[in-house]
Amino acid sequence: MSSTVNLDQLWRNMQAQACSCHDPLIQDVFATNIGDHHSFSSGLASLLGTKLADRSISATAITRLVTSILLEVPGIAESAAEDILAIHDRDPACPDLVTPFLFFKGWQALQVHRIAHHLWQKNRRHLAYHFQSRVNELFAIDIHPAARLGRRLSIDHGTGIVIGETCIIEDDVSLFQDVTLGGTGKLTGNRHPIVRRGAMIGSGAKVLGRLIIGENARIGAASVVLEDIPANATAVGNPARILEPSKVAAAPDAKLPS
Repeated sequence: MSSTVNLDQLWRNMQAQACSCHDPLIQDVFATNIGDHHSFSSGLASLLGTKLADRSISATAITRLVTSILLEVPGIAESAAEDILAIHDRDPACPDLVTPFLFFKGWQALQVHRIAHHLWQKNRRHLAYHFQSRVNELFAIDIHPAARLGRRLSIDHGTGIVIGETCIIEDDVSLFQDVTLGGTGKLTGNRHPIVRRGAMIGSGAKVLGRLIIGENARIGAASVVLEDIPANATAVGNPARILEPSKVAAAPDAKLPS
């Protein structure tokens, strides 16, 4: 599906928001990461280069690499922009567009994954693993480079997220902190979950094995899911059980994140 995001307009809006901040201690952060760049893709490449750099690979080298990938695959930048808009829409703690770009590690980890996934597909797998490792070190988020992730995703807070190698996450999914989309010990093949469009998985939930979380399903916090969950269902508990609609209406906050 093609993107409906106007990257130029989005970037102009973000630059305007950055200019509206008059705190002298943060103005340089806005200038370096947003004001000094002519486009969303340029800012994104620079941001990821700065975040991922270590004594082995410089920020300049990573920025050049990301820039070349964004030119080759424009959809990566479009997906990154859609993620920002999704977070702004869903997260009441997100006041503007620059906040997730600069400060939300869930969003930043997603964008590194998109780059690492491209490298994985190009058989540059050690470099992809390196970026996965750096994100784990920096953010305590572990997304395997082979995992297939859709658009308009939201990772709220992010700490403790684990997404396994054969996991598939469709569009418009929301994940909260400490979610595991993992395996059950099967050594080969498809062994991680499929999360369908619009699903939400609450903090601390463990979804294990090659099962399906249906469209718009909700998984309660700290639940352990070992079987398929139908579309539009709400599941809670260990092991997870599906709540009847009347019980969901009567107790909407039971083990579900706010």
